[in-house]
Amino acid sequence: MSDTPHIAVPSSARGGSAAHDATDYAHFRVVPARHRARTAGTVFAVVLIALVLHSALGNPRWEWGVFAQWFFAEPILEGLSRTLLLTLVGAVIGFALAVPIALARLSRSPLLAGCAWAFVWLFRSIPPIVLLLLLNNLGYLYETVWIGVPFTHLTFYNGPTTDLISPFFAAVVGLSLNHAAFAAEAFRGGILSVDHGQREAAAALGLPHTRQAWRIVLPQAMRAVLPTAFNDVIGLAKGTSVVYILAMPDLFYTVQIVYHRNLEVIPLLMVATIWYLVILTVLSAIQVHIERHYARGATRSQPQRSALVSLLLKPFARSRNAQNMQDRQNADAAPVADAGWAQRRIGGRVGIHNVSKSFGTLKVLDNVSLTVPSGSVTVILGQSGSGKSTLLRSINHLESVDDGFIDIDGELVGYRREGRTLYELKEKDILRHRAEVGMVFQNFNLFPHLSVLDNITEAPIASGVPRAQAQAEARALLARVGLAGKADAWPRQLSGGQQQRVAIARALALKPKVLLFDEPTSALDPELVNEVLDVIRQLARSGTTLVIVTHEIGFAREVADTIVFMDGGRVVEAGPPAQVLGNPAHLRTREFLSKVL
Repeated sequence: MSDTPHIAVPSSARGGSAAHDATDYAHFRVVPARHRARTAGTVFAVVLIALVLHSALGNPRWEWGVFAQWFFAEPILEGLSRTLLLTLVGAVIGFALAVPIALARLSRSPLLAGCAWAFVWLFRSIPPIVLLLLLNNLGYLYETVWIGVPFTHLTFYNGPTTDLISPFFAAVVGLSLNHAAFAAEAFRGGILSVDHGQREAAAALGLPHTRQAWRIVLPQAMRAVLPTAFNDVIGLAKGTSVVYILAMPDLFYTVQIVYHRNLEVIPLLMVATIWYLVILTVLSAIQVHIERHYARGATRSQPQRSALVSLLLKPFARSRNAQNMQDRQNADAAPVADAGWAQRRIGGRVGIHNVSKSFGTLKVLDNVSLTVPSGSVTVILGQSGSGKSTLLRSINHLESVDDGFIDIDGELVGYRREGRTLYELKEKDILRHRAEVGMVFQNFNLFPHLSVLDNITEAPIASGVPRAQAQAEARALLARVGLAGKADAWPRQLSGGQQQRVAIARALALKPKVLLFDEPTSALDPELVNEVLDVIRQLARSGTTLVIVTHEIGFAREVADTIVFMDGGRVVEAGPPAQVLGNPAHLRTREFLSKVL
């Protein structure tokens, strides 16, 4: 008996052709599965909503007529406008303070980080109502306020404290400080959530610290920041009600005044309630669309706007599309004579002189010396933990060394020399020199919130290259790596091999003297490895100096001028591929190759 399942065929179709059978199958009716629990839940929700509406609308004691009379009354609207103004000003000032405070908390300066922590600790601890009262009574502690340059006679303001600190001023300052303390922690958490590889990629491209923060780190942090930040803004909108303690007629205080006069407590409280619901609804809608903006590149399919928002933003979208088209036309018209620079590029000579590096008690580089000739291809082999990647990262000063030094064309990397003393350069100088050393990371480290084209043009534009020229060269580079049609795609929409080729194009965009590859194929599926290796093969013939850490022995044999084998933080053996791979002199090299070949 056969175990193969059979599908019953209608008798009318048994004598027909295969095409006729396919047609019959195509017209089968599909019945979706029934979900009884879901149906019961829906019925329960409908009944519950009906009960609530009947209770609220059918009970005359709610006095909806009084509610309607006061909902748009002038005093109520004036109180509402003051609540909105306090919310807006408090949120703007609070966020403006929160970002630098969050960055200060992450600073390497203990004093700066400690002061930022103290600010957050203090203003998260003090209840807002107490803070408002303290600020409003500041004149009791300080009769006058002097604003000027300390220790000089230069004065900008000098007058009674009560003239400067009005109830409105005290409310704005108090709400802003309270909001800033909570928002700073939200920003700090968002910044910490950004993968460290993103910062390393930005640093390897030579982006200045300010541009790293505003273009790379903060836009990615916003996805984690926004839910908490909007919770804080919504809390601030409701928290403005505490200004009643200063006798300020905000929405809630105005409602209190009215119901104390007419004794219509419930209808007036519902007026305040509905207006607060309106404020919350508007803020929630804004949050949704801002989150969608910062979710660009986070998924393979792009977030869609609602029809209403698309209609409202249609004029802006049209102008933005026109600008994008103009940018593309400018890029196409820009000179691209330099786009083939790699075919005639003269690479830099790398000198590694007695370099040592330790992480705690673990010595990962031990007195390493090596010379990489200009325009050569050097492949570094070795087991995991042998110091290969650390040596590679030391060449562009992503890792500082403990002893020895590295130079490119005779110019020190990360230091200046005076006699026999090396002084580490400031970070801005290191970033400027780092543009001469491109790096392709094991995990790609593309910026997910930027398109492929923006990933490649970010560093050149930051270095002063005109946008049109940067885009023209970026498109030429994408064509060289076989991705001419992917300029407007997001990194997450690409395969692993495509992402790595974009990373190579990004590294090439600054026209580096030396190009470093840190295991460029280890994060790829086997079928994607060749498409990346093909690009590196082309670069190996370009004249650019390549230093490659890889486990691809066959590829190393094909492209390398020099093979370097490392073990235990030392260079054990170095020489031509035929010598090191075919007839290794060192026992440790032979042991390693016997396991991988």
